[in-house]
Order: sequence, then structure tokens, then C-alpha cells
Amino acid sequence: MLVGPDSLNGGIIEKILQMYIGGECVKQEVKIPQATTKRLPLYYRFLKNFATEGKKRISSQELSDAMKIDSATIRRDFSYFGALGKKGYGYDVQYLLEFFRQTLDQDEAMNVALIGVGNLGNGLLKYNFQKNHNTRIVVAFDTKAPLEGTTISDIPVFHPDRLEEMYEEFGAELAILTVSSRSAQMMTDRLVKINAKGILNFTPVRLSVPDTIKVMNIDLSVELQALTYLVRNSGK
Repeated sequence: MLVGPDSLNGGIIEKILQMYIGGECVKQEVKIPQATTKRLPLYYRFLKNFATEGKKRISSQELSDAMKIDSATIRRDFSYFGALGKKGYGYDVQYLLEFFRQTLDQDEAMNVALIGVGNLGNGLLKYNFQKNHNTRIVVAFDTKAPLEGTTISDIPVFHPDRLEEMYEEFGAELAILTVSSRSAQMMTDRLVKINAKGILNFTPVRLSVPDTIKVMNIDLSVELQALTYLVRNSGK
């Protein structure tokens, strides 16, 4: 199943992985649109901010002003989960926070493998989802790493020849792919064979995977071109 992000902004990698986790962990009896699923981690993050500020309750308009999302969209998203608020009262911040925490399985750790430690890969290792305590890179692979392994930013890095062995040993479930285009499908085929659950693909290659694996494609050049178009045509 191939899906793509709506936009790029601060904390993009963390948000995308949370989107994946959210899509997997939302209660199966509730059928919600993919676009709504992608916004769930954002709701959770902003609700945490409101809770930190000491807010007890909020309206959809307050959430809209903070998130820059139309209030009608927020109300529609929330409606998929039943009565989360009360008319004339708004939404209880702590209740919503707990609801989305459970919905997104924030207590369940998700181990990630990074494949390709170039410039982008190095940046991801240094960042390692510091704001998201339930998602972390636990192992990485790069062709320049020795077979016996090395350490970068406190993360063990091995040669890809040991992918199958170390992916399982470190309990990885998701993979971030930052390899060259020519290697992308080959590495994906190996991930399929070891039952990886999902791939965050930073290569321009559109990967071929079975329906049991979810793929999110992040093409920074395409996003930049789209942003450039919007900027140049905003006044027309």
C-alpha cells in the first residue's frame, strides 16, 4: 500500500512515522479516511502543548488557530471517534490527550532500522526522534560500515550483508530507506523477505511491495518544486 505525505514541515520524520503508527493502531472497528489518520499525531502534539500550558478545555476554533487547520475539518475528524466533546463546552484537554495517546499506542515502542548512512542518514541518526519517546532508530546499515559493525551517534551501524541478522536481533519493525536509487528496490526486496511492516522511502524510486507492507514516499525535490510553484503563483 503506497501513501504519500500532504506536506513537509518541522519535525517531518517524527510526524511521518507517527502517521504510520497511527494508521496501524487506530481501532479497526472505526473506518476513517487516510487524511484524517495523518492528522491524528498532529492533534496529539498540539493537545500536549495545550496541556503543558495548563489549558483545561479548548474549542475546535482554538485548535484550528493553533494548527492552521479549518475548524470544520477538526470537528469532522473527531466525529469519526464518537462524542469527544460537548456542544457549548468544547473539548476536555486531558480526556482528548488520553484518547489520542491510546489511539496512537504512544505507550508501545516502535523500533526502526535506518538503511543508508549518508548525509541524510547521518542527520536522522543524530536526531533519532528525540521528541517522540515511542519511536527510535535502534540499528543502521551502510556499505561503508565494517562487517563487525561500528557506532555513529550511539547507534550500531553494520554492513548491509548483515541486514537480515541484525534487523531481527534489534527487533526492528520499520525501515527508513536513504540509499541510492539503484539499490532501493533490491534493499526493499530483502526487507519484504524479513517481514518488515513498513518503509519510509526517501529515494525517488516507487517501490514494489506486497499489500502487507506500507510505504510512505518522501521526495524532497518534488516537495520543493511544489512549494516553489505555490509561492510563484500565489499572487496570480
